[in-house]
Amino acid sequence: MKKIILILSVALLMASCKDDTTNKVKEATKAVSADMKLALDSAKVKAKKAMDSAKVKEKVKLAIEKGAEKVEEGAKKLKESVKK
Repeated sequence: MKKIILILSVALLMASCKDDTTNKVKEATKAVSADMKLALDSAKVKAKKAMDSAKVKEKVKLAIEKGAEKVEEGAKKLKESVKK
C-alpha cells in the first residue's frame, strides 16, 4: 500500500512539474525569438548602411573620374590655345 501511494505521489509530482516546465519552455522560446528578431533587425540596418555607403563611395568615385576627365580636357584646350 505504501508503494502504491508513493508511486501515485511521484506521478502527480511529475505531472505538475511537467506543466511548469512546459510553461517555462514556452516563455523561453518567446524570449529567444524576440531576441533573434532584434538581432536580425539591427543586422538589417547595418547591412543597409553598408550598402548605402558603398553606393555613395561609388558615386563619389565616378564624380572624381568625370572631374578629372574634364580637367584634362581643359588642360589640353589651354595647351592648344597657348601654342596658337
